[in-house]
Amino acid sequence: MQEKVNLFWFRRDLRLEDNHGLCRALNEGGEVVPIFIFDRDILSKLPTAEDRRVDYIHQALCSLQEQLRILGTDIYVYIGKPLDIFKELTQLFNIDKVYCNKDYEPDAVGRDIEVGAWLKNEGIGFNSYKDQVIFEEFDVLKKDGTPYTVYTPYSRIWKTKLSARDLIPFEIAAGGFKSLPFKDVPTLANIGFQKTDIHYVKPKLEGQDIKDYDRDRDFPGLDATTKIGIALRFGTISIRECVAMAERWNAVWLNELIWREFFMQIIFHYPQSQRQCFKSAYESIPWRNEESEFERWCKGETGYALVDAGMIELNETGFMHNRVRMVVASFLTKHLLIDWRWGEAYFAGKLLDYDCSANVGNWQWAAGCGCDAAPYFRVFNPDEQLRKFDKDLSYVRRWNPDFESKSMNRIVEHVFARERALRTYKEALQNRG
Repeated sequence: MQEKVNLFWFRRDLRLEDNHGLCRALNEGGEVVPIFIFDRDILSKLPTAEDRRVDYIHQALCSLQEQLRILGTDIYVYIGKPLDIFKELTQLFNIDKVYCNKDYEPDAVGRDIEVGAWLKNEGIGFNSYKDQVIFEEFDVLKKDGTPYTVYTPYSRIWKTKLSARDLIPFEIAAGGFKSLPFKDVPTLANIGFQKTDIHYVKPKLEGQDIKDYDRDRDFPGLDATTKIGIALRFGTISIRECVAMAERWNAVWLNELIWREFFMQIIFHYPQSQRQCFKSAYESIPWRNEESEFERWCKGETGYALVDAGMIELNETGFMHNRVRMVVASFLTKHLLIDWRWGEAYFAGKLLDYDCSANVGNWQWAAGCGCDAAPYFRVFNPDEQLRKFDKDLSYVRRWNPDFESKSMNRIVEHVFARERALRTYKEALQNRG
């Protein structure tokens, strides 16, 4: 009989430093075997084999492997459905427990319930820990025990609960790994994907990166955001490190990190909101869903300089400035009256930092149907947004240099579109009532 081992299942936590679940696995006895699973259920939904995010994960895993080999162990990487992989792993190892860090999105929750139940039936423990957030689903609740559905009171309580203890990094016991024969990480081709132009560099956050965030964050031409969204998404940087930096350097950036946790607990408590309007009354909106107009929006051919610049940047780089994200989302849902789910799905296929909870939450915020105290009246004027936040046209000229000729053929006129949107929303909600 083989000696018992514990597995640590890397997921959204691709780092050795300050990794809660890994720390627990190494400190609670038994040698630890690190694993990662390229989940076929997730990979099969990606629109193209040239996906920067898969390439990023692959490079991060290779970096992890280098670190682990210095410690005399390795990370074993598998391709398939997680439950099937664990069935195989029980034939390879005498497993005592599986350790991992928690995830809060509906599909991930369902996956972990399925895997955990099967492992339990096999007499194997399944232990998951809070790691990608400071406060998780039941940590910040109203006095009556129900979740907050409005950001401002949630953030207020979040800040009052935060203490220095919450930011203490988790130290790993380097000697707790099992000595393993080295095995190469599968190539991108093995996984079914292609090399891209992304280059993984271990993320490092400096105070200088965020000290002027409150002043500069709304101006896309300044390139003044941290761009660590992808690192937070895949856990190549610790949320505790980020919050500690935010507390020291910039309260506005801290608010952005709290928004991230707010949306995570919303999608956990209201999993139906992944595909349905949080405010159910808004399901009655008669979206126009003109496919030709959606295509022009996707390609950055609406004739609105800022909207088109944002979409071109997204298509070419997988990134879009947050101020511009709000403008393009408002334009699709309000000016064109196209279902927010179309835009959410397009962003899901393109964004390097795609995070289901934040993407859904922000798209519903733009459409007016999410967990926001404000009604549907907010309709951004793309021209006014351009004058306010890119008045020297530095951002627009970079990403949309022929904007002047394109503006001669605008997809819709702003005043008309705004009035149509407000009328459509109002009538739909009144008729439903």
